[in-house]
Amino acid sequence: MRLTIDGDWNATVTGDPLSLLPSFDFRDFHVRIAEYANVEERGRFLLDTFGSEPWLWDAPDELRFDKRSLELVGAEFQLPSSVADAEDSARVPAAPLVHPGGLRADEVRDFRLEVTTELCRAAGDTVLTCLRDLDVLDEPLDARIGIAPDVALLVQHGTVVGWSLTDPARYLTTGFAAPAPAPPAPATRHLLTKCLDLVTTPLLDEVRDRDPAALAISGRSTTNCGTSARTATEPTPCSPSSPTWSRTTRTGRPNRIREPPAWPAHRRPPLRQGYMTPRRQTSRRRAQRGASIERSLVHVTSHATCQTGPPRSPPGRRISIHVPEYSSLR
Repeated sequence: MRLTIDGDWNATVTGDPLSLLPSFDFRDFHVRIAEYANVEERGRFLLDTFGSEPWLWDAPDELRFDKRSLELVGAEFQLPSSVADAEDSARVPAAPLVHPGGLRADEVRDFRLEVTTELCRAAGDTVLTCLRDLDVLDEPLDARIGIAPDVALLVQHGTVVGWSLTDPARYLTTGFAAPAPAPPAPATRHLLTKCLDLVTTPLLDEVRDRDPAALAISGRSTTNCGTSARTATEPTPCSPSSPTWSRTTRTGRPNRIREPPAWPAHRRPPLRQGYMTPRRQTSRRRAQRGASIERSLVHVTSHATCQTGPPRSPPGRRISIHVPEYSSLR
C-alpha cells in the first residue's frame, strides 16, 4: 500500500513497525515515538533524518525517516484541544483492525504533515483518536497502520487522515522520560479523564468565559489532578497531611520547610512615578559622574588642540591621561 502525504509526497507500507514504546507527554500534550532522551539528542536526530519537522513557529506533526534506508525511525503527534461531541466520537469506526507495519519513503525530501483538529475520546479514554476533521467519519477507513505499539495511522483514500493511541494512561510521562513499565493504577486512569476534561473543550471554553459552574468543576479537577496516582490514600506534597509541610517531623524536631506565611493584611503602596530604589540611585550617580568626567576630558583635549596643535611626542610613544576609578569618586 502506498500513502500520500502533503499532496505529492509518497511512502510505501512495509512489514516492520517501530519497536519503540510511545510516550504521552501530558504537559506538552503530544505523543512521541523516538529514541532521543534530551534536547541535544533530539537536535542530532533531526539533522540525521528527513521528513516533517517543526520550523520556527510552525509545529506540524512529525514523521522522520532515515536518510540511508528511507525507513521510518520516529514520529511525534500533537493532540488537538478541540474535542468532538459524544455523538461524533461514537461514529469512529472499529474496522478495519490495526495492521502492524512501517513506512519507507519513496525519496529523500521533506514534507509537512498537518496537525489534526478533532479529538475523539472513547469511553473511559481507552482510545484517543485524532482526526483531520469530522468529515472523515462520513466514509469508512481504508486501513489502520500500526507504526508502533498502540499507535496507528488512519488511512482513507490512500491519504493519512489521522492517528490513534490505545490505552493512553499506560504511556503517561513528562519530558523525555520513558513511561513506567508497570501498568497504571485505576486512579491514574480516572485522573487522566478528569485532566482531559479540564484542558479540552467544552469545559475549557466555559472556564474562559468565567462560567461559575465550570470554574467550580475546574477547581475540583485541579485538586484531583494534583493527587498522587499511585495510591488513592497517599498524601501529596501540597497536602497538609504530607510530612513535608508539617511543622515537625516524625522525630519531633522542627522541619526545615515551614508553611508559607499568610499574606499580610496591608499591601505596599504603589511606587510613585519616577521613584528609584537606593541601589538604582547609586548606579545612576556613578553613571552621571563618569559622563561628566568624559565631557571634561573632551573639553580639555579640544582646547589644548586648538591652542597648541597636536601634542608633540617622540615616535613610538603615546600620551595617556590617567583617570581615577569611578568608585573612588563617591
